[in-house]
Amino acid sequence: MQRCTDCSSSPIADLASRQAAQGWATVFTLNEPDINGITPSEAASWYIQYVNPLAIKKALPAVTNSVTSGEGLSWVSQMISACAGQCYFDYINLHWYGTSFADFQSYVQSANSQFPDYQLVITEFALQNPADGQADQVTFFQQAFAFLDEASYVQLYFPFVATSPTLLQTNNPDGAALIGTGSCLYNDDGTPSAVGDLMY
Repeated sequence: MQRCTDCSSSPIADLASRQAAQGWATVFTLNEPDINGITPSEAASWYIQYVNPLAIKKALPAVTNSVTSGEGLSWVSQMISACAGQCYFDYINLHWYGTSFADFQSYVQSANSQFPDYQLVITEFALQNPADGQADQVTFFQQAFAFLDEASYVQLYFPFVATSPTLLQTNNPDGAALIGTGSCLYNDDGTPSAVGDLMY
């Protein structure tokens, strides 16, 4: 993954060598640039220069489910326009955090309607701090997985988040505050959680 345009955890000068050394089959690019101050035109220029040359599957930057103008799916549309046919990509990459399965389903279906010629990948999704914590997350993911498995336009999906409650609170306190710890795929002892069990 190349989560930023250039940073210590993902130095852009090392992108091609990291891909070759680690044998990536797909590259995921930029984490939520639609809410992090990166314009679609900046992203398009960056993508053409650094991501296009990789001879592997490629995903456009992961965007949020914000409905604010210039964010979310509208940001993706603007980036594709800014690319002017020069960005080579295989997937539209989505993130979603919200309050109900119905809203999640509507978001994914809207993305497919807006970009019918491309496969979708959903690389982060969960309920946002539901009242009954893990129990609500389990119910949500059961519904979401069943829906996504039947959606021919969804290539892959992965729930938030592959860690334990303690590690999430320690390493990503903002994420823990926003989502809660009920969607963690692991318990603190390293065993799969009730959500993690759904992945088997």
